[in-house]
Amino acid sequence: MKIRRTLATAVAAAVTTPVLLLSVTPAFADDKPAAQTQNKPSIADLEKAAAAAQTAYDDAVAAEAAAEAAVDAAMADTDPLAMAAKAAQEKAEAAATAKAEADQAVVDAKAVRDALPETATDEEKTAAQTKVTEAETAATAATEAAATAKDEADAAAKARDDNRVALLGALDQAQKATSKALADKTAADKALADAKEEAGEDGDDDGDDGDDGEACVPEPKLTTVVKGLPSTVVAGTTTNFTLRVTNGTKKTLDEVYPFAYVHATDKSGMKDIDDLVHLQWSSSSSNWKTVDNEHYMDAISPLKAGAKADIKMRLKIDSKAPAGNGVTFVAGDYWNDNGDCGGTPDLEGYEFLIAAAGSNPGKVPDATANTSKPKDSGLTPQGGGSASPAGGTLASTGSSSATSQLALASGAALAIGAGAVFVVRRRKAGAHV
Repeated sequence: MKIRRTLATAVAAAVTTPVLLLSVTPAFADDKPAAQTQNKPSIADLEKAAAAAQTAYDDAVAAEAAAEAAVDAAMADTDPLAMAAKAAQEKAEAAATAKAEADQAVVDAKAVRDALPETATDEEKTAAQTKVTEAETAATAATEAAATAKDEADAAAKARDDNRVALLGALDQAQKATSKALADKTAADKALADAKEEAGEDGDDDGDDGDDGEACVPEPKLTTVVKGLPSTVVAGTTTNFTLRVTNGTKKTLDEVYPFAYVHATDKSGMKDIDDLVHLQWSSSSSNWKTVDNEHYMDAISPLKAGAKADIKMRLKIDSKAPAGNGVTFVAGDYWNDNGDCGGTPDLEGYEFLIAAAGSNPGKVPDATANTSKPKDSGLTPQGGGSASPAGGTLASTGSSSATSQLALASGAALAIGAGAVFVVRRRKAGAHV
């Protein structure tokens, strides 16, 4: 029996492929109310996703091969633009030679004129001057022709080089698309394999959490709230903040597993920069740890009724990260010794801007999320301390412009049809597997 959380995100299968924006919410058991249910993908769905990923990868490989062939052709001497550039260069060189010869003819004509003796007749002097004038006229024409030929050669060379640069850029994009398609294919194959393994462990694939205990259910009074995360974070810095988990129920939750996930893109929303954004956590008894690829942290065990627990978090953004948008999603799942399980109904998103390295945004407000207070307040801190509500029931993340951009690309996502696959995240609790 496992608690499952599903991330629904979308990526482009290639540079020009449209993307599909999906909402990001956790999935619980089938008996969750219809208004709150996000169905777990079936094995058939995942098989279709894996097939689509394979097709996308095959297409990306073919596109990369075509781009590489185009580059090879452009680099060859037989390329039309290369041949035109070569011909224009040869013409410019010939024109430059002709100009040099014309200039020398002027020098020679002047030398003959200047060398006439004082006894030279007027006819001889006139003839010598005529030679100079004719040579100067020819030199002027040769200079203009050489300049024109050089401009034409420069233009032809630029056309050849611009075409090569464009094709090399297309090849680079095609290579990146192939790498992305391969990663997506690998993720789809793994999601399918995990689902089949899980179906074998559970005895079915209908999302039931087992024969013992109750199915996992949404618990809106288990809340997760981010405190102290700035609404603007500068690349190249580390930002500390707090994740507060509050048990607003009237019962002890034996094990609570905090969940956190950070996602970021450039300003366009089209380029995923998750590899430049790092989320870490720490508790009083542990050093800083990177949030793992299942996005869960160690259990809070137990979290008493009305109690809360703070987890130290920090967000590190590489200095080479471009200006863009980010969002930190948080949630929480619980597991009780009697088999009861559940968690926050939705992921709560805290959006922030990423400023370029070296920026000084000044004093900025904290990132906020839409929340409403739970019906029961007067919460008691875990292990003592002042009593205060934790900020309320989680609401859905909504679809603001920043979140819409951020959902366009994610390293944990893969295309279904036009764009997306559900990647199943399962809780790491060996005692309850």
